Amino acid sequence: MTPENRKEQEEGEAILPENQEEIQTEARDEKSLPHSGYKMPAGGADAIHHLPGMYQNWFLDYASYVILERAVPHIHDGLKPVQRRILHSMKRLDDGRYNKVANIIGHTMQFHPHGDTSIGDALVQLGQKDLLIDCQGNWGNILTGDVAAAPRYIEARLSQFALETLFNPKTTQWKLSYDGRNQEPISLPVKFPLLLTQGVEGIAVGLSSKILPHNFNELLDASIACLKGEPFTLYPDFQTGGYVDVSRYNDGERGGAVKVRAKISKLDNRTLVINEIPYGRTTSTLIDSILKANDKGKIKIRKIDDNTAKDAEILIHLAPGVSSDKTIDALYAFSDCEISISPNCCVIENNKPYFLNISTVLRHSTDRTLGLLRTELEIKQSELEEALFYASLERIFIEERIYKDREFENARNMDEAAAHIELRLQPFAPQLIREVTHDDILRLMEIRMGRILKFNADKSDEAIARLKTDIALTKSQLADIINYTIAWFAMLKEKYGAAYPRHTEIRNFDTIEATTVVEANEKLYINREEGFIGTALRKDELICNCSDIDDLILFYRDGTYKIIRVSEKVFVGKNVIYVSVFKRNDSRTIYNVIYRDGRSGCNYIKRFAVTGVTRDKEYTLTRGTDGSRVLYFSANPNGEAETVKVILKPKLRQKTLAFEKDFSEVLIKGRASMGNILTKSEIHKVMLKQKGTSTLGGRMVWFDRDVLRLNYDGRGEELGEFQSDDLILVILKNGDFYTTGFDLSNHYEDTILLIERFDSRKIWTAALYDAEQKYSYLKRFPLEATHKKQNFLGEYPHNVLYLLTDEAYPRIEIVFGGNDRFRTPLVIDAEAFIGVKSFKAKGKRMTAFEVATVNELEPLRFLSENASADAEKTPDEEGGREDSGQMDLFNNEI
Repeated sequence: MTPENRKEQEEGEAILPENQEEIQTEARDEKSLPHSGYKMPAGGADAIHHLPGMYQNWFLDYASYVILERAVPHIHDGLKPVQRRILHSMKRLDDGRYNKVANIIGHTMQFHPHGDTSIGDALVQLGQKDLLIDCQGNWGNILTGDVAAAPRYIEARLSQFALETLFNPKTTQWKLSYDGRNQEPISLPVKFPLLLTQGVEGIAVGLSSKILPHNFNELLDASIACLKGEPFTLYPDFQTGGYVDVSRYNDGERGGAVKVRAKISKLDNRTLVINEIPYGRTTSTLIDSILKANDKGKIKIRKIDDNTAKDAEILIHLAPGVSSDKTIDALYAFSDCEISISPNCCVIENNKPYFLNISTVLRHSTDRTLGLLRTELEIKQSELEEALFYASLERIFIEERIYKDREFENARNMDEAAAHIELRLQPFAPQLIREVTHDDILRLMEIRMGRILKFNADKSDEAIARLKTDIALTKSQLADIINYTIAWFAMLKEKYGAAYPRHTEIRNFDTIEATTVVEANEKLYINREEGFIGTALRKDELICNCSDIDDLILFYRDGTYKIIRVSEKVFVGKNVIYVSVFKRNDSRTIYNVIYRDGRSGCNYIKRFAVTGVTRDKEYTLTRGTDGSRVLYFSANPNGEAETVKVILKPKLRQKTLAFEKDFSEVLIKGRASMGNILTKSEIHKVMLKQKGTSTLGGRMVWFDRDVLRLNYDGRGEELGEFQSDDLILVILKNGDFYTTGFDLSNHYEDTILLIERFDSRKIWTAALYDAEQKYSYLKRFPLEATHKKQNFLGEYPHNVLYLLTDEAYPRIEIVFGGNDRFRTPLVIDAEAFIGVKSFKAKGKRMTAFEVATVNELEPLRFLSENASADAEKTPDEEGGREDSGQMDLFNNEI
């Protein structure tokens, strides 16, 4: 630093403290000024600039501008400024024909100062919403994310809906454009809840707005309900379709969230199809997320084909041996097939941002629509009254031939002529709806002679009568403005509603546990000698398959156990007797244990489950005495109880050297329980004598139609208690049927007619219409267990099912229709009418007459109690559980 600079710095440091009070006074004065009140101080290069003041004023000016003029929509019309300016420009250009988008962009730049790119992007987004703009050309694809063609190649014009609901210069408030050369609307007089229909997303400085789109017809229904004082509920609806869970929507307010899922179906057992994608995603981003999940080993797929054109179609080809049901859940868990969206309803009102909910926005829109319609009617009434006044005035002027008066013809100037007309009109003042002004008289004097000569009194009276009728109608509409507004919304729904059906299906999503659906993409190994376990020990002993997000449970010879995460290599210690993947909250996996308490204590037997413990914390299944040792251990995934043979060490005067013990005699208790005393004698060896069956009994299964999934939690329809070999029968409305297991990962169609536990001995009775033969048939048959879909209605696809029942002795009533409706209904005893045959049989024709309906009547006979009990019996389980495969992890020799 030069001496001169050092001197300047010292002088500056000396000056600042002396001016401190002045600086603070200036800062206080600046706080009272508006944001734009700060000005750069004069003084050249030596001037001192106060950065806090510059930041406070200039940054807040910028932030306010972005919030009010760029990113956040106005509550009145639901539009951002750029969108409003685009629509205003298109209205000025509108002549019924298409305009080049490049021309629209250039015209909009008269009002929008931020360049053609922002205008073009906003115009394309408006066009892709398919509501306000009629598009022509390649406008991109919201499904694939393809961009629109260049502005010079595509065209647009306002839709009929936009012309009808968005514009009215008589009710529009105006302001000068940014350069003062033009006028633009402060907000458009929108008579429709446009903001909630289109949705919006914008990021400003310090806040953001995200309002989800809603269904056109549902908004109109809600507006009508609002006017009637009735409650209403609104949920999002997306152009891309899919499913949405709105249980936490919170009326679109901050803090809420919705879950959106792609619509995935099974083309066959090895191919999945995605026909609808989540909102905010494209087929490209969705495929990328699926491929990433596949690369990480979360799912196993062979390839993906994107056949998207007008509609989305993504084909996912699965690898051999992969469950399609489990893959669907895995796609929801590990890819963008399921996303969560957090709405944030922020709008501009009175030049300030407000955070509202959807119901408040709709009520404001409805009230504003009512106010605009009232204003339009008042303007219309004023115009009609003015037209009536002048028509009456003109008729009086012509019929009374005032223009022929001598005083009028001899008037020396316009004022004298006007005064004469005013004098002549005074007797007719009671017939007029307002006073006659000087301007009215001047307008009368401008009437041409040709119009006077063509004047027809009858036509004038008809015109005046029509005007009076219109005025009376307008007054009645104003008096009943609420019903008039309701009729307006009803008209919009009838005229345009058919083009906007709901695309997104509302459902309650079940929570998918990632650990239950992730593919077992790793193999777990153990090195017993060195005490290591992990997925990278490929040369050591293989334990089981697992995934990289699984937890493991380890039991040791001394009775301790713990939960750890799967890793490539981790030291766990020696004397491990059992390792497996741990399923949290699994109460059906039962551990059967015999252990010795201490070095010479009693031997205990216990059964317990481990449902949830802290990871990496060590627990004990014994009493905790030093020297305790596990003598026998087994893990049973369905609560099986085996029989073991206990061999004791021979001692003097000991009569019993061996005995058997059945674990089913031991109650299942908590993991911290001590257990029951098995024997006080010293045990030499414990051997497996016989495998057992489950002591937990069958498992109760329910079917939840909301999510079309099975569960064990009591949600939905109870299907009954299922043993391990039991199956579920699914019958669809089109006559297809198939059987499945009762695994929670099963997926079912939304066209289910009936779902229940499969009973191969049950006889079904079906009344159907054979579209090929054009006759009605009756058939009785049992259904067979099959994982492949089969159809009991026949091969012809247009056959119709009238009735399906599992009554043993059903009675069927046939009501005739058409030309045969005069006939008495026919009642058939199905059991006597036709015997039991295969479901593939055609059946027996019921009648040759035209059938209107087929009804089931109360049966006259029923199965006896013994027969019913026999029909409900299920074969007992045989064989018991499978070997855990890890009994060889320790030696039974003590």
